[in-house]
Amino acid sequence: MKSRASFPVALDPPEGPVVVIDESFVDQAVSASRKSPRGRIILPLHKDHKAPLHRMLNVMQPGSYVQPHRHLYPPKAEAILVLRGTICVAIFDDEGGVLSKMELSAQSSAFGVDIEPGVYHTFFALEPDTVLFEVKPGPYERSSDKDFAPWAPKEGSGGEDRYLAGLAES
Repeated sequence: MKSRASFPVALDPPEGPVVVIDESFVDQAVSASRKSPRGRIILPLHKDHKAPLHRMLNVMQPGSYVQPHRHLYPPKAEAILVLRGTICVAIFDDEGGVLSKMELSAQSSAFGVDIEPGVYHTFFALEPDTVLFEVKPGPYERSSDKDFAPWAPKEGSGGEDRYLAGLAES
């Protein structure tokens, strides 16, 4: 398997001013997520990081860890719709207490969530090949995009599996 350093976090955005999102298009991202050491991949629809609106497919496999975070400075809302599969979304208070957990599924009446700026959250796949459509304001600046929760393990620290298991059971 490829190392994290050599495997991309995101695929290249598609070319052209109009992109049809069909099964074949989504399957490209699913395939890449299966090969990713992180168990997930972003397929951006926006053409560059400076775009004022970021639209993307986020494809996840069970066990992929998204460190709890918030979008505080600059404040950014985030919307997530489940296109395939099922996720669990957890909302936290500032100390890491779980305020709510919800299961969202492409096959249920609850299939999306909109999160205001400054709200700590995470999500994880409950089914293989889960596909999310995410939207949030740009531009993307790595240093300020996410305010990671200090009470949760950092990605790659070794404590992610235990943290996710505890969160799933709570």
